[in-house]
Amino acid sequence: MKWFLGALLLLGVALALDLGLLAYSMYALLGVMLVSRFLARSWSENLSASRECNRLSANVGETVAVVVNIDNKGALPIAWVLAEDMLPRSAVIYDPPNLRTIGKRLQLAMFQRRGRKTMYYQLECNRRGYYQIGPLVLETGDVFGLHRRYRVASDPHFLLVYPKVHPLAGFDIASRRPIGEVKMMYRLFEDPTRIAGVRRYETGDPLNRINWRATARTGALQSKVYEPSTVAGVTVMLDFHQGSFDPKHEPYRSELAITAAASLANAVFEMGQQVGLVTNGRDAADRIRQEGWDFDMRTRDAARAAASMADASDRLRPLVVETRRGPDQFMRILETLARAELTDGLTLSQLVFETAPRLPRDATVVAIVTGVSDETAIALGNLRRRGFAVTALVSIYEDRQYAHAAGKLLQEGIDARHLRDEESVSSVCRSHVLQAAPDVPQSVY
Repeated sequence: MKWFLGALLLLGVALALDLGLLAYSMYALLGVMLVSRFLARSWSENLSASRECNRLSANVGETVAVVVNIDNKGALPIAWVLAEDMLPRSAVIYDPPNLRTIGKRLQLAMFQRRGRKTMYYQLECNRRGYYQIGPLVLETGDVFGLHRRYRVASDPHFLLVYPKVHPLAGFDIASRRPIGEVKMMYRLFEDPTRIAGVRRYETGDPLNRINWRATARTGALQSKVYEPSTVAGVTVMLDFHQGSFDPKHEPYRSELAITAAASLANAVFEMGQQVGLVTNGRDAADRIRQEGWDFDMRTRDAARAAASMADASDRLRPLVVETRRGPDQFMRILETLARAELTDGLTLSQLVFETAPRLPRDATVVAIVTGVSDETAIALGNLRRRGFAVTALVSIYEDRQYAHAAGKLLQEGIDARHLRDEESVSSVCRSHVLQAAPDVPQSVY
């Protein structure tokens, strides 16, 4: 606009002073500017793009192929187009990056009329997460650089990278219980799969409780007596509050906690036991922009900002996967862990307060914590005093810091295990496998 105003002002001066050469120059400049503006707008509006990914879910170590096709639908050739397929900043800032790019996702190209260009690159998944691929940001303009246009040409795709799952050392799936089978102190429930004996029939006993063999042998109705329910299965309680993690150790410590949670859930699921998850982390899907991609972008920075994922979320509700059995239960937990991110919302003590009424008492609560404050220890202790079987995995590298954290937990009657590094994920859970109450029959081993 300033160029137009300047050219019009000089044209007016040239006409007033009868300066023919200057007037012709201004006519030519105004013509070039008008043509350049028309071409820049026409080129930008005639560009379209589409993206294809060979998969939208992957495991750590796998690669995802991305193909982006850019089409010029206009009848005029386009002198230049700068195309960039966006990736979130969190995916590329670490060394190694969460998603390592193999190939080019930023290209400068020229288009013939009705022409097409193809961008091909691969993403190597180095760390779990929920990543936005795209959208494609296009920049074009006239050959003189007087006018530039930016636009978002394609909707994004979202890639889910599952966390690592380590097999737990000492887990004999055929003969062991996950956390050790512990009889309940009170006969709140009975296990119909475990018959403890028989007794005389009492009014109100259902027919499926009658032991017909004993009835035939004694000549009087006899009812089965079942053993009380046992503690079997796990509810993983993952502390993902941002204040619990030292920034100097990130993202290693938070990823270690995720790996431990996924590995433990996998082992319990393979045992056929109930498994669930509660965490105070936020779901990455909750912070994705939902209002579309039709923005007025005057600069490349504005285009980048419009194409990026939102960085903040005001979600204060915990993420909960109900503790239960089922063929899809582990995949639900794995997807939740893949999308989980650190947040400054609920602390662990607040998480315990919010979710305790929803936790089943017949499953062990395994808390995976990094920092053990007094509030954390008291919250887990209160959970134990309410009748839950509670244990903790403490993700700390130094022995002295672990001893201090474990001491706080032991004062509350919470058994603790040292989760030092990724190599210890398998072995640290072996102690839980071997842990069992003295009154458990040896046949379960």
